[in-house]
Amino acid sequence: MKNQTIRIGTRKSPLAMWQAEWVQEKLNELGLPTEVVPITSEGDINLTQPIYQLGITGVFTRSLDIALLNDQIDIAVHSLKDVPTLLPEGIELKGFMKRGNPNDILVYKSDDIFEKEKRTIATGSLRRSAFWHNKFPEDSVVDLRGNVQLRIQKLMDSDWDGAVFAYAGLERSKILNELNTKGLKYQVLDWMIPAPSQGIVGITSKSEFEMPDISNENSKIAAIIERQFLNVLEGGCTAPIGAHAEITDGILNFKGSILSLDGKQMISIEKNFSTSAFENKGKELAEKCLEKGAGTLIKEIKKQIQK
Repeated sequence: MKNQTIRIGTRKSPLAMWQAEWVQEKLNELGLPTEVVPITSEGDINLTQPIYQLGITGVFTRSLDIALLNDQIDIAVHSLKDVPTLLPEGIELKGFMKRGNPNDILVYKSDDIFEKEKRTIATGSLRRSAFWHNKFPEDSVVDLRGNVQLRIQKLMDSDWDGAVFAYAGLERSKILNELNTKGLKYQVLDWMIPAPSQGIVGITSKSEFEMPDISNENSKIAAIIERQFLNVLEGGCTAPIGAHAEITDGILNFKGSILSLDGKQMISIEKNFSTSAFENKGKELAEKCLEKGAGTLIKEIKKQIQK
């Protein structure tokens, strides 16, 4: 391993490159030679259709999976929230970097937004759209795609009132502190449960690859629980699901929700437990949501998406 250069696969967006370079830095600290290999993904090429309509599981990860299986790269670096819970045969999740701020934020132009009876909010996420409609049913939500720089520019060029972003994405892209200079403001949406693994950078590789240990243990535990919760509920369908496991002094606080596409229905669960007993907790918590009627909700979501 010491003499072999580790080829780090990544998407080409500025945020993805930042993530790959962070992993590269951690591997270099272990004395390991590395090379970053940028690869174009389907999700980056098609910016016109909503993600759930593209018909590709892992729209942002598939090209990197193919590169791994074809031995073009040794590891692939992802925003873990984009990585499907079912990975292709022969590929495993091997690394979990320290989590950034997991929250969603509203980026907006004017404080008038809080006085309006009806707003127009942009997001390409079914989860963010459903949570927003749950809280503000009168508002309009429009689709927004592209890397974070492009999405910020689209917001500035539009007549939209605001758009929803991941805090970590804007912070890591060095955009958060520049919002003022663009005439924009932001507010943390602490009532919106983040996407499973939001704020965590994940590393995949072929099963036989010996991944050096650069993982953060709390990130790993949180990701496993959140991804288990998602896996049991989603059943292969894109659904508005939020899941967040916060760890403090060995105690894990879990919050999870699944919503109807219009946000009118929401099934939620919250639970505290010790991190020493985390193994199947995500599955157990999802099953409790199924007992509350989440299965019926998922069937309805599948029908609506397939129309």
